[in-house]
Amino acid sequence: MPPILPIRSVRALLGAGALAALLAGCAPAVTVDPAENAADPGCAPAMLAMPGTVGEHDRRETTSQATTAYGEPTAAVVRCGVTPPGPTTDACSSVNDVDWLIRQDEEAGGTWTATTYGRDPAIEVVFDSAAVPSSTLLVELGSAVEQIPAERQCLDLQDAVEGL
Repeated sequence: MPPILPIRSVRALLGAGALAALLAGCAPAVTVDPAENAADPGCAPAMLAMPGTVGEHDRRETTSQATTAYGEPTAAVVRCGVTPPGPTTDACSSVNDVDWLIRQDEEAGGTWTATTYGRDPAIEVVFDSAAVPSSTLLVELGSAVEQIPAERQCLDLQDAVEGL
Protein backbone atom coordinates (compact mmCIF):
# COMPACT_ATOMS: atom_id res chain seq x y z
CA MET A 1 0.00 0.00 0.00
CA PRO A 2 1.50 3.40 -1.01
CA PRO A 3 2.16 5.89 1.77
CA ILE A 4 -0.62 8.37 2.48
CA LEU A 5 0.46 12.00 2.27
CA PRO A 6 -0.96 14.55 4.68
CA ILE A 7 -3.47 16.87 2.98
CA ARG A 8 -1.11 19.84 3.46
CA SER A 9 1.62 18.06 1.45
CA VAL A 10 -0.81 17.28 -1.35
CA ARG A 11 -1.93 20.92 -1.51
CA ALA A 12 1.69 22.08 -1.56
CA LEU A 13 2.51 19.69 -4.43
CA LEU A 14 -0.55 20.76 -6.42
CA GLY A 15 0.22 24.42 -5.79
CA ALA A 16 3.83 23.97 -6.91
CA GLY A 17 2.70 22.10 -10.03
CA ALA A 18 0.16 24.78 -10.90
CA LEU A 19 2.76 27.51 -10.38
CA ALA A 20 5.26 25.68 -12.59
CA ALA A 21 2.63 25.25 -15.33
CA LEU A 22 1.69 28.91 -15.07
CA LEU A 23 5.30 30.08 -15.27
CA ALA A 24 6.06 27.79 -18.21
CA GLY A 25 3.22 29.42 -20.17
CA CYS A 26 4.36 32.94 -19.34
CA ALA A 27 6.92 33.49 -22.07
CA PRO A 28 6.73 37.17 -22.93
CA ALA A 29 4.98 38.18 -26.12
CA VAL A 30 7.33 38.71 -29.06
CA THR A 31 7.47 42.36 -30.12
CA VAL A 32 6.70 42.49 -33.83
CA ASP A 33 5.96 45.55 -35.96
CA PRO A 34 2.75 44.98 -37.93
CA ALA A 35 2.85 44.92 -41.72
CA GLU A 36 1.47 48.00 -43.47
CA ASN A 37 -1.74 46.14 -44.42
CA ALA A 38 -2.14 43.99 -41.31
CA ALA A 39 -5.82 44.96 -41.05
CA ASP A 40 -6.56 43.42 -44.48
CA PRO A 41 -9.46 40.99 -43.92
CA GLY A 42 -7.64 38.41 -46.06
CA CYS A 43 -5.08 37.98 -43.28
CA ALA A 44 -7.57 36.64 -40.73
CA PRO A 45 -8.16 33.15 -42.22
CA ALA A 46 -4.45 32.64 -42.83
CA MET A 47 -3.41 33.71 -39.34
CA LEU A 48 -6.11 31.61 -37.70
CA ALA A 49 -4.88 28.57 -39.64
CA MET A 50 -1.22 28.97 -38.58
CA PRO A 51 0.06 25.75 -36.99
CA GLY A 52 0.71 25.43 -33.26
CA THR A 53 4.26 24.28 -33.91
CA VAL A 54 6.81 24.60 -36.69
CA GLY A 55 9.56 22.01 -36.53
CA GLU A 56 10.26 21.76 -32.82
CA HIS A 57 9.18 25.34 -32.10
CA ASP A 58 5.91 26.24 -30.38
CA ARG A 59 3.79 29.16 -31.50
CA ARG A 60 4.07 32.29 -29.35
CA GLU A 61 1.99 35.38 -28.82
CA THR A 62 3.03 38.61 -30.47
CA THR A 63 2.30 42.27 -29.86
CA SER A 64 0.74 43.06 -33.26
CA GLN A 65 -2.25 42.15 -35.38
CA ALA A 66 -1.74 39.56 -38.15
CA THR A 67 1.56 38.31 -36.74
CA THR A 68 2.82 35.22 -34.97
CA ALA A 69 6.17 33.84 -33.88
CA TYR A 70 7.69 30.45 -33.20
CA GLY A 71 10.33 29.35 -30.72
CA GLU A 72 11.97 30.47 -27.49
CA PRO A 73 14.26 32.17 -28.43
CA THR A 74 12.42 33.26 -31.55
CA ALA A 75 13.21 31.09 -34.58
CA ALA A 76 10.62 32.54 -37.00
CA VAL A 77 8.32 35.56 -37.22
CA VAL A 78 5.30 35.63 -39.55
CA ARG A 79 3.63 38.86 -40.70
CA CYS A 80 0.58 39.05 -42.93
CA GLY A 81 -0.27 42.19 -44.89
CA VAL A 82 3.10 43.03 -46.40
CA THR A 83 2.96 44.60 -49.84
CA PRO A 84 2.71 41.86 -52.46
CA PRO A 85 5.86 41.73 -54.56
CA GLY A 86 5.48 42.57 -58.23
CA PRO A 87 7.19 40.86 -61.14
CA THR A 88 10.80 40.18 -60.24
CA THR A 89 13.91 38.35 -61.31
CA ASP A 90 14.51 37.25 -57.69
CA ALA A 91 14.71 33.53 -57.02
CA CYS A 92 11.29 32.00 -56.52
CA SER A 93 10.59 28.58 -55.04
CA SER A 94 7.31 26.72 -55.23
CA VAL A 95 6.71 24.67 -52.09
CA ASN A 96 3.56 22.55 -52.19
CA ASP A 97 1.85 24.98 -54.58
CA VAL A 98 2.81 28.09 -52.61
CA ASP A 99 5.31 30.38 -54.34
CA TRP A 100 7.91 32.09 -52.16
CA LEU A 101 10.56 34.69 -52.89
CA ILE A 102 13.45 33.77 -50.60
CA ARG A 103 16.48 35.90 -49.82
CA GLN A 104 19.22 35.86 -47.23
CA ASP A 105 19.51 38.95 -45.06
CA GLU A 106 23.16 39.83 -45.67
CA GLU A 107 23.58 41.83 -42.44
CA ALA A 108 21.96 39.19 -40.21
CA GLY A 109 24.03 36.10 -41.02
CA GLY A 110 21.75 33.06 -40.89
CA THR A 111 18.53 35.06 -41.12
CA TRP A 112 16.39 34.64 -44.20
CA THR A 113 13.17 36.25 -45.43
CA ALA A 114 10.53 34.38 -47.43
CA THR A 115 7.65 36.36 -48.95
CA THR A 116 4.67 34.81 -50.69
CA TYR A 117 4.42 35.57 -54.39
CA GLY A 118 1.10 35.93 -56.22
CA ARG A 119 -1.08 36.29 -53.11
CA ASP A 120 -2.72 39.48 -51.84
CA PRO A 121 -2.22 40.15 -48.99
CA ALA A 122 1.27 38.74 -48.93
CA ILE A 123 2.84 36.92 -46.00
CA GLU A 124 6.43 37.46 -44.93
CA VAL A 125 8.40 35.03 -42.78
CA VAL A 126 11.73 36.02 -41.24
CA PHE A 127 13.55 33.00 -39.87
CA ASP A 128 16.83 31.71 -38.52
CA SER A 129 17.92 28.91 -40.85
CA ALA A 130 20.05 27.38 -38.08
CA ALA A 131 16.95 27.03 -35.86
CA VAL A 132 14.42 25.92 -38.47
CA PRO A 133 15.24 24.96 -42.07
CA SER A 134 13.23 26.61 -44.84
CA SER A 135 12.18 23.17 -46.12
CA THR A 136 10.40 22.48 -42.81
CA LEU A 137 9.08 25.99 -42.21
CA LEU A 138 7.56 26.65 -45.63
CA VAL A 139 5.95 23.21 -45.84
CA GLU A 140 4.36 23.55 -42.40
CA LEU A 141 3.06 27.08 -43.07
CA GLY A 142 1.71 26.13 -46.51
CA SER A 143 -1.85 25.15 -45.63
CA ALA A 144 -2.33 28.37 -43.63
CA VAL A 145 -0.92 30.50 -46.47
CA GLU A 146 -3.24 28.76 -48.95
CA GLN A 147 -6.16 30.44 -47.15
CA ILE A 148 -5.19 33.45 -49.29
CA PRO A 149 -5.96 32.51 -52.91
CA ALA A 150 -3.13 32.60 -55.45
CA GLU A 151 -3.65 35.18 -58.19
CA ARG A 152 -0.30 34.69 -59.97
CA GLN A 153 2.51 32.17 -59.95
CA CYS A 154 6.24 32.19 -60.44
CA LEU A 155 7.49 31.59 -63.94
CA ASP A 156 10.96 30.51 -64.90
CA LEU A 157 12.78 32.20 -67.76
CA GLN A 158 11.72 29.50 -70.24
CA ASP A 159 8.03 30.00 -69.34
CA ALA A 160 8.37 33.77 -69.73
CA VAL A 161 10.04 33.48 -73.16
CA GLU A 162 7.40 31.03 -74.40
CA GLY A 163 4.63 33.37 -73.21
CA LEU A 164 5.86 36.22 -75.45
